[in-house]
Amino acid sequence: MRYILLIFLAISLYLPAQSQTVLWANQVVGFSSEGRGETYSQQYHANQILGKPSSLPESVENPCAWSPLYADGPSDEWITVRFDKAIPIQQIAIFESGNPGAIINVLVIDQQGKETSVYKPQANAGSNPLLIFPTTNNLTANTVKVVMRPALVKGLNQIDAIGISSTKEPISIGINVSKEVPKEIVKESLGAQINTKAQEVAPVISPDGKTLYFTRGLHPKNIGDPEHQDIWFSRLDATNNWGPSENIGPPINTVNDDAICGISLDGKTIYILNVYSPDGSVRFGLSKSTRGKSGWSFPVECKIKDNHYLPKNQDDKVLFTEYAIAPDERVIILSVRRRDSIGDKDLYVSFRQADGTYSVPKHMGPVINTAELEAAPFIAADRKSLYFTSAGRPQYGKGDIFVSRRLDETWTKWSEPENLGPSINTSGWDGYFTIPASGDFAYLSSNQNSVGEEDIFRLKLPPTVKPDPVAILSGQVYDALTRKPISAKLVAVGKAAEEDKETTTVNYEPETGDFKFILPVQKSYQLTASQEGYFPTTEVIDLSREKRFRDIKKSIYLTPIKAGQKMVLQEVLFVQSKAELIKGSEEELDRLVETLKQYPQMAILVEGHTDNQGDWNLNLKLSEDRVQAVKSYLIEHGVAQNRVQTKAWGPSKPIASNSTEEKRRLNRRVEFTILKL
Repeated sequence: MRYILLIFLAISLYLPAQSQTVLWANQVVGFSSEGRGETYSQQYHANQILGKPSSLPESVENPCAWSPLYADGPSDEWITVRFDKAIPIQQIAIFESGNPGAIINVLVIDQQGKETSVYKPQANAGSNPLLIFPTTNNLTANTVKVVMRPALVKGLNQIDAIGISSTKEPISIGINVSKEVPKEIVKESLGAQINTKAQEVAPVISPDGKTLYFTRGLHPKNIGDPEHQDIWFSRLDATNNWGPSENIGPPINTVNDDAICGISLDGKTIYILNVYSPDGSVRFGLSKSTRGKSGWSFPVECKIKDNHYLPKNQDDKVLFTEYAIAPDERVIILSVRRRDSIGDKDLYVSFRQADGTYSVPKHMGPVINTAELEAAPFIAADRKSLYFTSAGRPQYGKGDIFVSRRLDETWTKWSEPENLGPSINTSGWDGYFTIPASGDFAYLSSNQNSVGEEDIFRLKLPPTVKPDPVAILSGQVYDALTRKPISAKLVAVGKAAEEDKETTTVNYEPETGDFKFILPVQKSYQLTASQEGYFPTTEVIDLSREKRFRDIKKSIYLTPIKAGQKMVLQEVLFVQSKAELIKGSEEELDRLVETLKQYPQMAILVEGHTDNQGDWNLNLKLSEDRVQAVKSYLIEHGVAQNRVQTKAWGPSKPIASNSTEEKRRLNRRVEFTILKL
């Protein structure tokens, strides 16, 4: 309890001043020596002094701070840093880690190279941060040199960050908490159906929020040794309560440690740690299993190019990478140690390739990663909100959960990570966030108030830390004549600027359940369904006015291709009162062209219709002009003229009354009939 009180005291003492402008060192000019951390990492290096402090002012060893090579060394050590611009320096703040108090001199170096000493250690040695208020007038500079004598204070002497200000308001730091996070958030245990005296950790919620998978250890019903971990699951029942948890069983669970790390949007594919061999052994890597008529398939390797884990030392046999799979399965986030890692484990991104494999893991950059541990990643349904655990930032415990938002398509540019606050994070290590597409609740594992080892809890997400809202579009595809389900390929394309179009493809099989898409709201999408022997059908899913989560059910009907069959070209639209095609109509006409090329003997009759508003003869002429525009487009794209006949009906063949605008819109249509195949 005393530790928690000290943390809150530190927070109250170091709340950031809103009106103050502070420059933090952004370049290392030179240094006497630098420490060494884990192999290939940047831990304790001179560049760790750059930027804002990585921890609250505490006397603990900090891999995210500069350290001289030798603790308690006999020689003086120094480091010189530069700031973005020269300012009138009225204050210098030096944030120390490890064992503060070894600084013996601080010099300000102006742009002519003149050095001015501004510190005498007798005044405030050992205070952290060390705040210096130079008495020299007109001290304008952008370079500071700090000299320390390690022998003065036993143990590791470190500098975390250096800041300068043109005011005398004390420079301070705080925890970067997400705005408007409530002071109290209830963590609700999922109850006895899921939580036991055993260990329940690392939950993974299905995107629809109806199935919860988790990893359970120390349980007598685990396969093989109860000490090993198995994958279990529970389903939400009709009363919105979690049903009894079940062991997922073989072939997924083995006598080894088994753990789930991701699930596809439709819930038919799960991703699991390790690569499985038929003899029952496992090795480092990632696998996936697909649910079919007879249950879960034997896990097959999910191949990530150059996927390896760098051990901390030669004798380290534990190779542990954490994976987070985006619901659309196009992106994998890895927490792993590699040769270009900044610290212990960093976050990397890998992209699905055309052959189904994944690219070489790409470092996600220094905004996300620190010289400490970054772990337990989760990428939300919006594909923008990243939740992860970091030990390399000012925080409440030994590893807090943060959220950051993706800023572009490289997946290496992110917003400054925000702490989820003291009502979610504790004085210990917190992690394994998982959120359904609705974004209403988050699930996590914790030993705080657990009935045994770790338990699974859920909490209501504050609006400021929720992912961006999305819609789940799900349903079935049917034969329009027999009304029986048929397999199909579905493609959703965002109706945005050409360079910003996102395309998602789903293969629907009736035997394995609904098709499902996750679509960010406040956009419109063109949904196309196709299957060999059927006309492709297209419709617009307009979510442009939606601002909240939507669960949309959709039945799609495909019309078989046969003589006498009639089809309405739903997305062939014209400028009002003109025969000019609206941009986007070409896509449906292109699909008609493709169908005519697939069936070279096919001949069609294109018919044009209008509503009954306005002059009859003008409407008749308009419908004639429009069908001629369609015919011209088909001919221009390689269809022989004698294969396309036309007929203009004007307002004479309505399919709905003309009493409302909505019904009149149904009458304004272009359709075609197959004359022969």
